[in-house]
Amino acid sequence: MEVCYQLPVLPLDRPVPKHVLSRRGAISFSSSSSLFGGPAPRQLSKRRGAISYDSEDQTALYIRMLDVRVRSQVGFEPERRRSHPYLYVDFRTLHSRPEAARPVSARNVRRLLSFQRYLHPSRFFHGIPANNPLGYILDDDYTGQAKLMLQKVGNWNFDIFLFDRLTNGNSLVNLTFHLFNTYGLIELFQLDMVKLRRFLVMIQEDYRCQNPYHNAVHAADVTQAMYCYLQEPKLAETLTSCDLLLGLLAAATHDLDHPGVNQPFLIKTDHYLAALYKNSSVLENHHWKSAVGLLRESDLLSHLPTEDRLNMEERLGSLILATDISRQNDYLSEFRTHLDKGDLCLTNGGHRHFILQMALKCADICNPCRPWKLSKQWSEKVTEEFFHQGDIERKHNLEVTPLCDRQSNSVANIQIGFMAYVVEPLFVEWSRFSDTRLSQTMMSHLSLNKQGWNEGRDKQEASSSRASEEQTTPATKDSNSKVLPQGSKGS
Repeated sequence: MEVCYQLPVLPLDRPVPKHVLSRRGAISFSSSSSLFGGPAPRQLSKRRGAISYDSEDQTALYIRMLDVRVRSQVGFEPERRRSHPYLYVDFRTLHSRPEAARPVSARNVRRLLSFQRYLHPSRFFHGIPANNPLGYILDDDYTGQAKLMLQKVGNWNFDIFLFDRLTNGNSLVNLTFHLFNTYGLIELFQLDMVKLRRFLVMIQEDYRCQNPYHNAVHAADVTQAMYCYLQEPKLAETLTSCDLLLGLLAAATHDLDHPGVNQPFLIKTDHYLAALYKNSSVLENHHWKSAVGLLRESDLLSHLPTEDRLNMEERLGSLILATDISRQNDYLSEFRTHLDKGDLCLTNGGHRHFILQMALKCADICNPCRPWKLSKQWSEKVTEEFFHQGDIERKHNLEVTPLCDRQSNSVANIQIGFMAYVVEPLFVEWSRFSDTRLSQTMMSHLSLNKQGWNEGRDKQEASSSRASEEQTTPATKDSNSKVLPQGSKGS
């Protein structure tokens, strides 16, 4: 079937309950068309993320938040693992609604649908109004605030948790799409908007939502931080459009399909990824190869010359591999040497790429440099993920990684060490390179957050000390009460 970019206005025969509208995922709602056969729509509720909303004629469309699937005579096509490619459906074959039906306003329909505008990129970005009343990237009713937040996406206090809620769990897709639009990358690289949207959806779906920390929200947060760094004067004046494209892509995909455990765990459990990548940058290689796989599957860059496309994939890999924390000292030492010599020249392509690597490294571990409200949430999430790994290791009689042992560690201790030995040395050098207001703000937050965790640790230790004293004091009194009478008898 050929693709049709106009969707009909789909009527509803009764109001949709609020609890249905508030659900994330898919909504199956009624249409009067008898085009679709197969089981009743109620069966759709058995599918992941689906909500069935049946009607008198028992026919339905299955609408995911960012892509569209139609039930046909043979049912749904098989889904790709955690990704949902578009089905090529000619929506013009839908039957019109009977005249007796009550009309429904476009506003009510917009409340139900949240998917991309099916328009040609040039019409979308040149502001030409669309005939389709459903053509909105974000629904007006419940994500109007998200649009306002995107106007301040370069603010270091950007609350990615709030933005994720306002976009119904689609922060990575909407943020990255907005940044591509902001930089004009869609037109510069002649990217097909449907392919781009599909690619971003596949990225978001390939992050494991069950991970407390390494999930799509973390990727969105890193992408927002990367944008802040790309806006710094030294970078904004010298980076090319290709640098910007790769920087944003690397940020969005840098932890793709992260399993929620670290490299040593994969190695000691003889995981197939450890064998595949020979115990070297195992996770980072997997993130890179996964990103390349999605790029090729979506055909996002298929219109570019083969040599250029392969070069971009290699540069993307170089950026993602730089996030390997085990190689932190190597990159930091090289960065410090460049700064001491003062020989960084951003008109040089190699030097620009190195700075992009350092920027991505900073974005990846910038949580301690965020305001306390945000930083504390990230600290608790990453520690929860660490402790979960430790629990698995203990359950299977493996050596428990010290950092992941909940019996001997606390959030405060982990964060204080992480800030002192990993974060602060990196951001001190970044501040030398880019001595701006943003760098001063980050260092200020880092200092305040260290102080906050130190105070929390001191209070926790004091509380533990008082608790132990209270436990030993009654025992001492009981012991004395038994000794004294014996002493009096012996005198």
